[in-house]
Amino acid sequence: MPHDLELDALLSIPALFAPRVSPDGKWVAWSWSRLGPAADVFAAPTDGSQPPLRLTETLEGDTMVVSWTPNSEAVLVSEDRDGDERVRLFRVRLAEPGVMEPLTGAAPNYYLRGGELHPNGRWLIYAANLDAESGEEIETDRLYRHDLQTGERMVLARPEKGSIPWPELNHQGTHVLYSRNESHPAGQQIWLVDIEGLEDREILNFGPRLKVSASWFPDGRRVLFVAEAESYRRLGLWSMDEEPVRWLVEDPARSIEYSFAPPNGGPVVVVGVEQARVRASLLDVQSSAETSLQHSRGNLIPLAKVDDGEWICTYYDALHPVDLVHYGANGGAPASLTGLPERMDIDEERLVAAEDFRWRSVDGLEVQGWLYRTRGEKLGTIVLIHGGPTSHAEDRFNAQIQYLASRGFDVLAPNYRGSTGFGLAFQESIKHDGWGGREQEDIRCGIEALIEAGAAEHGRVGVTGTSYGGYSAWWAITHYEPAAAAPICGMTDLVLDYYATRPDLRPYSEEMMGGSPEDVPDLYRNRSPIEFVNNIKGKLLIVQGSKDPNVTQDNVQAVTKALQRENIPYELITFDDEGHGIARPKNLRVLYPRLADFFHKAFDVSSR
Repeated sequence: MPHDLELDALLSIPALFAPRVSPDGKWVAWSWSRLGPAADVFAAPTDGSQPPLRLTETLEGDTMVVSWTPNSEAVLVSEDRDGDERVRLFRVRLAEPGVMEPLTGAAPNYYLRGGELHPNGRWLIYAANLDAESGEEIETDRLYRHDLQTGERMVLARPEKGSIPWPELNHQGTHVLYSRNESHPAGQQIWLVDIEGLEDREILNFGPRLKVSASWFPDGRRVLFVAEAESYRRLGLWSMDEEPVRWLVEDPARSIEYSFAPPNGGPVVVVGVEQARVRASLLDVQSSAETSLQHSRGNLIPLAKVDDGEWICTYYDALHPVDLVHYGANGGAPASLTGLPERMDIDEERLVAAEDFRWRSVDGLEVQGWLYRTRGEKLGTIVLIHGGPTSHAEDRFNAQIQYLASRGFDVLAPNYRGSTGFGLAFQESIKHDGWGGREQEDIRCGIEALIEAGAAEHGRVGVTGTSYGGYSAWWAITHYEPAAAAPICGMTDLVLDYYATRPDLRPYSEEMMGGSPEDVPDLYRNRSPIEFVNNIKGKLLIVQGSKDPNVTQDNVQAVTKALQRENIPYELITFDDEGHGIARPKNLRVLYPRLADFFHKAFDVSSR
């Protein structure tokens, strides 16, 4: 069938993520999915002197780049089991591609974060919610120095609660930078501990409810950090040499998302996102001179400077899948480092571009989204809601959107309040109501705006999304009347989900809802779609990954019982080898046509 041919072409395009440049700046490693059963790790020299080298070829679990070894001769990678997110660490040397040397134990019963090798080649630094003495999983993370020769795990830091998302060892191997969120679920502070665990101290704290993120400069003495103020983020520098904090960018008009110092030196990279578009710049810390990157289209994010004066960058938009490119100061067209254009079996003319679409919500707030218009006869409109909610829909290639457009659907990807990419105040505004508040009205108003503009029809609008997007699809079908909803890995009972999810994710629920289910039980209950299934009028397709540790199958089991109790019909599709989201190509070949057929049938029925 032509549609199957279109899908095969779209799913043959590899999806690139997590690129990391080596300490010497001569190599870049990344993960590519859709070139095999799961994601694998590739690497290429930054000068473009040879094609990508495949470092892993795994079958059951996604393999991700974690870090480079200090000598730039190997990468550390993580691999889970069918999306269960309980990763094991391996070392893969550039000289021995395909050989995965295990560094941590098989089938872990805990969640491991980070992973960096000490310059002595013996110590491995990572965080895990593991009690090393008993071998049992615990609620709170510990920061470990793992001796690869003896197997001993030495605890460097013991937070009283919470997780350590990504500990970072400096290049010299003397200190580890990490974050804590003990003071308040909405906040994050930066701590520093020496490699012997003798001095563990807080170094950056701007308030219990404010977040700070930080990373090392290559010199191992200075720390670059981004700190929240009340309504914006500012960029600063902290030094171990007892100098006071120096502010590099402190402008309430700027929308800074994150910043980092390239591993091989050079200007600091400042990444801003304004109106969901990347605005990256290069900042000279000594002179404070800042240079914006000039390019004609798409999103361009510099990673590191290479020997010829050019930069290695990620580059993408709706018509160009994420790629690694060379970028010169003259602003010419970025040149692919990976050979991705040659791998694509679909012309740009067959893809649809992202169109900026805006509307007003119930309280007058302006909301933005990306509208993709089908090139053929329109069968209806699908609203694809992003997850997070601390994330945003971008002008970015998306195989699902392109496939749905090829099947005759317009697609709207809304950036409701709570999304990143529109400033800190917009991101934080979702907390005013908690989940299931006005952010859901933002989505509903977007549908109404499409109908009012003549870009959609009553009875021919459906909603879908993964994770928080799945929760929003549940909310839509239980609170207003789309013709159909297809929630993917979406929360249904917020109380049940709080206790069933990964322990490190519970503080996020508390941050968004203003407390735990014990603190605000009525809010959790009133914002749970399972309480309103009797309102469902449209068609319903539930999609779930069986190994999902974030939004577990408990959500599906609970809601299907409620649906059966109310005699509400539904369809259910589960994938035994998927976790939080459906990602494997063989499963996407099932899911995407199923979604298209489901919405097409629902629109035909509702329009009669």
